[in-house]
Amino acid sequence: MFTFEKSAGAVVFRRAGEKIYFLLLHYKSGHWDFPKGHIEKGESEEQTLRREVKEETGLDDLKISLDFKKRVHYAYQARGEERTKRRKAGMSINVFKKVVYYLAETKTREVKISSEHVGCEWLEYDEALKKITYKGPRKVLKLVKKYLQKSAR
Repeated sequence: MFTFEKSAGAVVFRRAGEKIYFLLLHYKSGHWDFPKGHIEKGESEEQTLRREVKEETGLDDLKISLDFKKRVHYAYQARGEERTKRRKAGMSINVFKKVVYYLAETKTREVKISSEHVGCEWLEYDEALKKITYKGPRKVLKLVKKYLQKSAR
């Protein structure tokens, strides 16, 4: 049995001169990804991504590009703390997840990561692409690059 979950997140970036840096979070489970989280009842995707980015990074000055919206789907089996919490709540440890990513620019460099993470890095495109653990978010970053190049013209 699978549990279906929907999350929203953001590819957060900042400009420094001619360079663009992307924010990646190092999750406790070991992977690197963008900030994201569960959509709570009554929340819009934008409200969720703003709340999650603030909770996970402390950033609250986001300029969101609502016309950039990409979906990633994947399935996984919960491990560690998440597995324990799911079992106690009587939930399936098998999860089918849909994540909607938007593009969000910040002017803030300082990040205050939450207890969900063990680190973060601001990386230029090539380094970020290598660091992202999973194929879906890597594909999203490639689309972000094309979007930013097109909008710069």
